[in-house]
Amino acid sequence: MPFREGPLGDLKVPLTWTAAVALIVAVVIAVAFLLADRRETLQDHAYGVTRQTVDTVSKPVSGVIAAPGRWTGLGLDFARSYFFTASENRRLKAEIADLRHWRDQALALQDTNDRYKSLLGLKTDPPIPMASARVVSDSRGPFANTRLADAGSEKGVLVGNPVLNERGLVGRIVGVSRGASRVLLLTDIASRTPVMIDRTNARAILTGDGGPNPKLEYLRGVDPIQEGDRVVTSGDGGVVPRGLPVGAAVKGLDGRWRVVLFADDAAIDFVRILLFKDFAQLADEKQLQTRTLPPVTTEDPQTSILSAPAPIAKPPAAPATTAPAATSTPKPPPPKPAAPKPAAPKPAAPRPVTPTPVVGAPQ
Repeated sequence: MPFREGPLGDLKVPLTWTAAVALIVAVVIAVAFLLADRRETLQDHAYGVTRQTVDTVSKPVSGVIAAPGRWTGLGLDFARSYFFTASENRRLKAEIADLRHWRDQALALQDTNDRYKSLLGLKTDPPIPMASARVVSDSRGPFANTRLADAGSEKGVLVGNPVLNERGLVGRIVGVSRGASRVLLLTDIASRTPVMIDRTNARAILTGDGGPNPKLEYLRGVDPIQEGDRVVTSGDGGVVPRGLPVGAAVKGLDGRWRVVLFADDAAIDFVRILLFKDFAQLADEKQLQTRTLPPVTTEDPQTSILSAPAPIAKPPAAPATTAPAATSTPKPPPPKPAAPKPAAPKPAAPRPVTPTPVVGAPQ
């Protein structure tokens, strides 16, 4: 209903009173602002009380005034996130796929870096020079199991050199050309490697049969091997150095002892070739130099044909002195040699006796 028809319709407020109240309110507000901005130094106390009062009153008022704007912004953000969820989901999926690609690449590089460090950390005692290579081809079959490495005669690789990866022995070189070499794996049917059991030093021959686990043949000794024993190269025959890790001993289904190769724990793609020729390489060069042996002496060196003749030492010549004749003492004459004794006369040889013929004797 209209305002005039209500119970307050007859209430009349003079215009002068309304204008006066508005003027008073405006003056109070103006005075408050003026007091808030005062900079006099003589009324610091009054200025501080006024400013504190204004700040105390304006803090909740400002918060109430700013609340609608803040709520409006939050509402717009919620509406935007609600209506644009599909596009945001697509963007996040694309970003995750990109990050997954970089994650896989970083893991692959980390694995390769770790393998490089392991290969570079391979050392032998005494040290043997090595050549790094990468396997570029794999030849597998029922009777052949070889690899082709990209290092050859230009790096000093020779036939018979052992090949290792970061885990253990892989095989040996059977063919060399410039820029490539053929590696015969331990599992090849033609592979024969002298090994020993690290715990008991029992010797054996590691024989490949085309399977993943080569056999141990010609084991010697009483109870020479147990399950899980570590198998290393023995160095017999001068084929490979002693002590290179090979694998662990296991009992096969056929009842024969076999070896689980350590080299199979990692991919055979980066290898190190030991430039091993013979055991003279491992000896100290100073020990190989020729040494002068002392002469062999017996109880009687003069009668020994093995003793070296003692050199005759010549007495040093006396230096000539030019002393005056008056003070020189004459040297005694050297003793005369003794006269030789006359030899005893030899007895005369007996003459032969001839018989005298008797006259008148019968003939």
